[in-house]
Amino acid sequence: MPGAVRHDRSASDIVFFGIIGGLELGSFVPGQRLVETDLVTEFGVGRNSVREALQRLAAEGIVELPRHRGAMIRRLGPQDTMDVLDVAERMTGLLARAATRGGGDRTFVQTLRATIQELVAAEKARDSEAFSTARRRFYRTLLDMGGNQELRRLFPTIHMPVVHAQHRLASLQQMRLADYRRIATAVLAGDPDQAEAAGIAHVQNVRQAILAAQQG
Repeated sequence: MPGAVRHDRSASDIVFFGIIGGLELGSFVPGQRLVETDLVTEFGVGRNSVREALQRLAAEGIVELPRHRGAMIRRLGPQDTMDVLDVAERMTGLLARAATRGGGDRTFVQTLRATIQELVAAEKARDSEAFSTARRRFYRTLLDMGGNQELRRLFPTIHMPVVHAQHRLASLQQMRLADYRRIATAVLAGDPDQAEAAGIAHVQNVRQAILAAQQG
């Protein structure tokens, strides 16, 4: 039945995005085992929906499904982390460059400015959950502004939620806010080269913070 299919997909989305959001907030952590019955209770969905979500997360490299051992959130090794950041650097630069296409759309401009205000307010209130929500809206807005369907498909598959979950540095949130403001300023100015440079610089800053913490 079509209605049943839509319901299953919706329930699967609840688990899928709930785990990704939980990584950002620290309620799920790399290396954690994911027990189906616990997820059924936590998200209030059926077991088939949980299994579907875990398969989707595994396809995107966020969850591992070793045979006979159950699901586990992927833990990145040092080189894995650097590899993710290499890809994220290029993709974030491309995202910011593409977003300048939408700089003449009044609705997009208002949404991007509002998102930056939400990020500032969340940082001031030290509200990690609100910051995470605003951060996702920031990236969605950039994707909408760019209108690049291939980028829209690929960008969410970068494993940055795992990177940030594994490297919870106190300095990252303030640094991310400053970087997002620079990206938004360049996008709103309609400067693709500066926007791309700001996007690349953001991921470079994340890399430097992680390396500094590892060396310390």
